[in-house]
Amino acid sequence: MEQASVTLTPVPPYDFNLTALSAVHFRDQHAANRFDGAVFCRLLDVRGELCLARARSLGTLDSPQLEIVITGPYLDDATVAAAKQRLAWILDAESDLSPFYVIALQDPVLVPIVSGLRGLHLPHTASVFEALVLAILGQQISSHIAYLLRTRLTETFGAPMKIDGVTYRAFPHPEALVAAGTEGLRAIRFSARKSEYIIDISAAVASGKLEPEGLHHQPDEEVIRILTGIRGVGLWTANWLLISSLGRSNGFPSGDLALLRTLGTLVNKGKPLQPEEAVQFSGHWSPFCSYVTAYLFAAVRSGRLAELTSNQASSDSLTARKAG
Repeated sequence: MEQASVTLTPVPPYDFNLTALSAVHFRDQHAANRFDGAVFCRLLDVRGELCLARARSLGTLDSPQLEIVITGPYLDDATVAAAKQRLAWILDAESDLSPFYVIALQDPVLVPIVSGLRGLHLPHTASVFEALVLAILGQQISSHIAYLLRTRLTETFGAPMKIDGVTYRAFPHPEALVAAGTEGLRAIRFSARKSEYIIDISAAVASGKLEPEGLHHQPDEEVIRILTGIRGVGLWTANWLLISSLGRSNGFPSGDLALLRTLGTLVNKGKPLQPEEAVQFSGHWSPFCSYVTAYLFAAVRSGRLAELTSNQASSDSLTARKAG
């Protein structure tokens, strides 16, 4: 194996730990992403070759720097540069959060959440295809079940590479999923409907009939139109892809039940909002609804939202006792 080390300087403020944790949904692994609390790992397919990209922080929140170590059977300058750029995309190292913070830190709903998560950037999937599969997989099931299915999918069908005694797996190629067929997905406990959707999309990508990466060059409205024309993809999934795979600033999955519950906790005395209410309420966050959505989910997964609501409940109780 060959190895190369390069540095990456993210746009500050950049909290590597928060961003890497968000990339694995505040666990140790999410699909092909791994984070052990210090090093973020991803097995990438770069120019047709597998290579492992590992990142760790060398800097600070306001002066960030990452060390990127690339390991693979053959590394030339072009492969190293491509792997570095792919990891920079996954870890959202090149986005400027300043315009979002200008709005968020003037919003009483967002101030306590954003202040506690300063420097969190929005991780992306390595490809639009990956985001499509993961979004369909996660439809209408709990986050725990979705985590299990994502792990099974990657561990069963992802291409492996062993480095220092550890086996890493890339996210499955569409061709690998086509070869597995609906029977292969059903064998790892996917529903019949989701298996059909994922295999249909994989076959379309493998044949060239569908080119998901081309969506990077389309405006938001056209992206949604194209995606919702795919069997198994609705408005919820399309909006999640705007956020997770295309890096758009204003995606808002207004039909997401967890998002509606979270907004209800913050602005509606605990009662979940209706989708149309959420859309109306989110209007003053435009064009940064993607960031709001990501920060709200990070607050939930990290436990910060529970902490804030508990503190608020205690404060309200104290106020009531004093008033009495």
